[in-house]
Amino acid sequence: MKAKNISGQAPGGKRVNLAKALPLSTPFVVQIFPVYACNFKCGYCIFSLPKSKRGFISESISMRFDLYKKCIDELALFPEKIKVLRFVGIGEPLLHKDIVRMVRYAAKKNIARKIEIITNGLLLTPRMSEALIGAGLSRLVVSLQGISKERYKKISGIDIDFARFLRNLRYFYENRGKTEVYLKIIDCALENKEEEKEFYRILGGFCDTLAVEHAVPIHSGINYRNILKSKKLTQFGLPVGRVGVCPQPFFTLQVNPDGKVVPCYSFEYPQIVGDCRVDSLRRIWNGEAFQRFRQRMLEGTKNAGRICGNCDIIKYRLFPEDDLKHDVKRLKKIYA
Repeated sequence: MKAKNISGQAPGGKRVNLAKALPLSTPFVVQIFPVYACNFKCGYCIFSLPKSKRGFISESISMRFDLYKKCIDELALFPEKIKVLRFVGIGEPLLHKDIVRMVRYAAKKNIARKIEIITNGLLLTPRMSEALIGAGLSRLVVSLQGISKERYKKISGIDIDFARFLRNLRYFYENRGKTEVYLKIIDCALENKEEEKEFYRILGGFCDTLAVEHAVPIHSGINYRNILKSKKLTQFGLPVGRVGVCPQPFFTLQVNPDGKVVPCYSFEYPQIVGDCRVDSLRRIWNGEAFQRFRQRMLEGTKNAGRICGNCDIIKYRLFPEDDLKHDVKRLKKIYA
């Protein structure tokens, strides 16, 4: 196996101590949520639920390119480069008709140290691969749902040509240029340890890093009883701990397809802190709504609102470097 196994580690590499870095003049991570649609219906995901049970997600299915361009132009006005511009959200980014154009524009504006896409990879044809690599994509993250056609059907509810899927992944890797390739698989998509070994054997030859990640109970409305293999590990294989303060609003923001800005990766928004259709991202990042939300969060997740008080997302995605519990007193003075 050529690839490095990073199971149990932060997939983005070494993280800084967040508390020591705060306050941030520039967000570390900006997530662009380009399209609210998916070609999979994985049992552990919100897309396995009827749309009526998902709650409010976005007023628009697809982000307009002129709105996206406005966001990128405004990101260029922050004092520093953002660390990661990530195309993800609730859905499959490659379904957006302008995804290559989006990557190219961000790369041209040089607003981020890294531009990455998280995808299920099904639409990754040779033509799409060449276009994304040529556009300046820094990192491709592919989430696999099995190591066979049968497992994909069981997990995602669709039939795929698994042999062609593997050929397309190989094509991207062999033509990747400077683009890093990370392949990951969810543990519930593997029957046993033998299948896990097969995952490393089959996929380890055409990616830079790979890992087994863990299904975690982060969506209300989904019955995880027969999905979870463990409740003691985070998505990234670290021990689950207690979270008093969610760190996400202090280093990240997400722009939804309709231009609404939310302070975290929650599927039930605790608050909409701005709208980049009528305001700039820099003003939103430093604005009163976002600052008041951070102030409430420093009083504890229970005091930040009903959504935060009941949210398990950060509990199952927390990295030790992001834990703010020992710095709350000092941070309250900063964000007062």
